[in-house]
Amino acid sequence: MKLVATDLDGTLVRGDRTVSQRTIKVLHRLDADGIVIVLVTGRPIRWLFPVYDQLTVRPLAICANGAATYDPESDTIVHSAPLETDALAEACARLRASVPGVVFAVERDGGRQMWHEPEFPVGPWEVNHESVGPASFAELLSRPASKLLVRAGAQPADEFTAHVGACLDGVAEATNSSSSGMVEVSAVGVTKASALARVARGHAVTAEDVIAFGDMPNDLPMLTWAGRGVAMANGHPAVRAAAHDVTAATNEDDGVAAYLEELYRY
Repeated sequence: MKLVATDLDGTLVRGDRTVSQRTIKVLHRLDADGIVIVLVTGRPIRWLFPVYDQLTVRPLAICANGAATYDPESDTIVHSAPLETDALAEACARLRASVPGVVFAVERDGGRQMWHEPEFPVGPWEVNHESVGPASFAELLSRPASKLLVRAGAQPADEFTAHVGACLDGVAEATNSSSSGMVEVSAVGVTKASALARVARGHAVTAEDVIAFGDMPNDLPMLTWAGRGVAMANGHPAVRAAAHDVTAATNEDDGVAAYLEELYRY
């Protein structure tokens, strides 16, 4: 395998948001051996820096489920595929008509910023963040969005995602990366797989030479595209069922590092 692609939360990163020393060493060894490493995450750019601060390598990161590809060396977005304003407005209109109590937020510029309706719940780590804040509905629709975030109170994650996806058929892509009931909406055709395929082509690497790790439904396109898609032992049942292989250990127990050590004979 010439390229290693890995999700972050639930995959490379542990529940306390740290990356183990074992994992750090494996990634350093891969980089030294000329293996391309790509971080592929639903995270916005503003959530990447705590991960980069722990690593000894600084690989490209595909963010926002494929909507932005970020180069940490130059602090630039090298490719962007946002929801344009017409599609964003149509998606919100359809959901307002179909989902009682729906509220929205948008990630912009690869997630450097997030603006949300006042009723949209945000995590405590986002409160008072300089790039996160409330905005009117009209303001949310005024610029393209890397992702549209959708909530409607407590919802079963998979069922709610399926409902949102059906509402937005032909307008946008819907997925989820947690059990929180939040749905993440991207432009049509934008997935982790579409962005990873673009990065791989830039390195003259075909899908057959890519190994990808993930744990949640937003990882499914990437895992099925890659020559070897590996689900985490702690992964969503649908992800484990669709993957080519499953790690022996969870993200808490260095599942990715252990798999790569065996694959590359480290």
